[in-house]
Amino acid sequence: MGYEFINKLPTPAEIKEQFPLPPACAAIKAQRDEAVKNVISSQSDKFLVIIGPCSADNEDSVLDYTSRLVKIQEDTKDKLIIIPRIYTNKPRTTGEGYKGMLHQPDPEKRPSMADGLHAIRHLHMRVLKETGLSTADEMLYPDNVNYLDDIMSYIAVGARSVENQQHRLVSSGCHVPVGMKNPTSGDLSVMLNSVQAAQHGHEFIMRDWEVKTEGNPWTHTILRGAVSKHGQCLPNYHYEDLMLLHKLYMDRGLANPACIVDANHSNSNKQFKEQIRIVKEVLHSRRHSDVLNSFIKGVMIESYIEEGSQKIGEHCYGKSITDPCLGWEDSERLVYEIAENL
Repeated sequence: MGYEFINKLPTPAEIKEQFPLPPACAAIKAQRDEAVKNVISSQSDKFLVIIGPCSADNEDSVLDYTSRLVKIQEDTKDKLIIIPRIYTNKPRTTGEGYKGMLHQPDPEKRPSMADGLHAIRHLHMRVLKETGLSTADEMLYPDNVNYLDDIMSYIAVGARSVENQQHRLVSSGCHVPVGMKNPTSGDLSVMLNSVQAAQHGHEFIMRDWEVKTEGNPWTHTILRGAVSKHGQCLPNYHYEDLMLLHKLYMDRGLANPACIVDANHSNSNKQFKEQIRIVKEVLHSRRHSDVLNSFIKGVMIESYIEEGSQKIGEHCYGKSITDPCLGWEDSERLVYEIAENL
């Protein structure tokens, strides 16, 4: 029993000093931050598409993938804001499996958080430098947000973390939109409690400091489906689900009512091809209802170069080693269809 202390890790300030963000990149990120905030606050009618691999496992293939998004973003810039998913730390339901680049920069080598901190900052920064697209990642460890907060324009809190107090408190101090997913149980009140908590200011402990936040008014909801007590997936992207969530928002009087629909996970029962149909249904619901047209701000899509998934060690370039993803051809077609059908 007990802990073996392996390495004392550098602080976020030390990492940022070692790998500073160039001023030109900082300016691009600031512009994109405002654009994303304007969508969440209904000052812009653009639509968010948060898209990319289930896990960012290989720098070269992730850069290849994100570089392909650049032309689509340019072609659809009047309607869409594309945010690459660069998910570098992965929650594991049983604790087993690949935990992301933060833990293992090379999935086939032993874990190294020290190397991982360098690797994830290098990857996020390289995407911003080479594509002009600021990124999204998951807040798995609240204390780690500051390693990347000068690069990301979007942060997600996962279904297993959304009820955690520290995630809520840290979200209240983030200067970019934070999406709170519904828990795996599907309880919408848990998700809305998180949004309410993060929209208010707090005083708490973070990285050995007493800190104070003013609240994050751009905190919002993400519907990702649920799992019943019998282990069956229960989707929550249908018209009735969306209208119910909007009503619950109105009942609470929360700032900036906004929802993103995650088209994979329990919404698709991890049948990755279903993401295409789910996104189209969400767009149909928006067109059918003025309320939902304003309320539904975007979608999340798991997508990579090659469709499906593989085991670690199979070495198929650009194919997910965690959840299966849409391939590039389907993804490209889908994003253009989103823009055409808003």
